[in-house]
Amino acid sequence: MIIDLTSTTSSEIASALLKARRNAGSPAMGMVGTVVVVVDESSHHDAMKAANEAGREHPSRVLVAILRPGRGTGGLDAEVRVGEGIPGEAVLLRLHGELAKVPESVITPLLLPDSPVIVWWPGGGPKVPHEDPLGQLGRRRVTDAAETRRAREAFVARAEGYMPGDTDFAWTRLTPWRALMAAALDQYPTKVTGAEVVSARGNASADLMAAWLQCRLGVPVEQKNSRGPGITAVRMFTAAGPIALTRPDGAVATFSIPGQPDRPVALKRRVTSELLSEELRRLDPDDVYAKTLACMVERENMPAEAKIVSPADRRSAQTAAEKAAERTSGVAGKAASSDLEAKAAGSAAKKTARKSVARKTSAAKKTAAARKAATRKSTTVKKTAAKKAATKTSAAKKSGAAKKSTSKRVAGRS
Repeated sequence: MIIDLTSTTSSEIASALLKARRNAGSPAMGMVGTVVVVVDESSHHDAMKAANEAGREHPSRVLVAILRPGRGTGGLDAEVRVGEGIPGEAVLLRLHGELAKVPESVITPLLLPDSPVIVWWPGGGPKVPHEDPLGQLGRRRVTDAAETRRAREAFVARAEGYMPGDTDFAWTRLTPWRALMAAALDQYPTKVTGAEVVSARGNASADLMAAWLQCRLGVPVEQKNSRGPGITAVRMFTAAGPIALTRPDGAVATFSIPGQPDRPVALKRRVTSELLSEELRRLDPDDVYAKTLACMVERENMPAEAKIVSPADRRSAQTAAEKAAERTSGVAGKAASSDLEAKAAGSAAKKTARKSVARKTSAAKKTAAARKAATRKSTTVKKTAAKKAATKTSAAKKSGAAKKSTSKRVAGRS
């Protein structure tokens, strides 16, 4: 159900929501919170779509505010959406003129009572989110530094004005990367002497990843550029070889640990609705993000030499990796040689077996032929004997008949 309201008020919008809910046959709301989306006209469709998709996991009232400040009398147009595949409720608000300068006066009456409020700025967000009039309403304030031109400056400003509840999608995108790198050190506990992050130029998540590694490991972390997409590799250098997570195609990564075979890992670039769903799962302050912002400020004040991995550490890790590859190649070569020898021995045995079978088959054929010849000879002899016996019998019969005839003639004469 879609209800269009022109030149309306917050109370009329609330009444329209109640009416739509009753018409849908659902007097109870069944929603877990309110998501306030502050966006411009050009991108409101994608933002509302992402919020509704995230609502399948967290049914919420989504308030999309399009601010059109300017001179003249303030006005409010609204579009109420209930049902139509929307898991909760969605309201598109267009604030004009002077009213756009005080959006909290419109948003506050529409918030769900006794439930958390999450404020999200898809287009980047203010430098200090909690000082924004709408940001003050939120328990969580979600920005996206990737949508700004100068992400590092934005992070420095947000680090100085950080308040519990602040977070950024550039940090959310790093969750699987951080989990895999931490798991690698759990599986292979060793001393890390340096690290590097490779990404597309100006990637906001790469800046946070480098700051996080340097803060947690206490080693220099070098950043390098690639063609992307996003982060393409993270490496930690150790005396036994590099621990690496490389993702050149943005979908499948290769996880490498010294002394173990490489493993493919599904690490696709997540869409906006998945990032928002993750942020809606936890509403407590993200202390690790706060520490990482502080580390990023420290990195910005460091000399360039402190952010470069020493050539000795890089060579040591590379040499160890090459030696491990040689050992692996040697073992593989020995295994291949053993396989070849086994194959050769098997081939010789097969040839011997085939020859033996051929000899036995030939002998059997000869024996069978001799038996057939003997059988044919015996049959011929028997036939010849039978013919001779038949001839003798015929001669005896003829002789007997002749004798009988002669006897009859003699008897007649007498």
